[in-house]
Amino acid sequence: MPTLRVELLEGRTLEQKKALVQALTQAVVDTLGSKPEAVDILLFDIKRHDWATGGVQWSERK
Repeated sequence: MPTLRVELLEGRTLEQKKALVQALTQAVVDTLGSKPEAVDILLFDIKRHDWATGGVQWSERK
């Protein structure tokens, strides 16, 4: 069973997450031939102050 772990900056709507989960599931089905019910997707919302790129936390970006 494929398991995908997706880390996102917090703030996405439930509708956006639902669309993402559906699209990722379909991509796994199309690419790997898995059944949709065998695909697990774990979504992790990360607070902006807990994520940094280039030495700058996202909470500090304007």
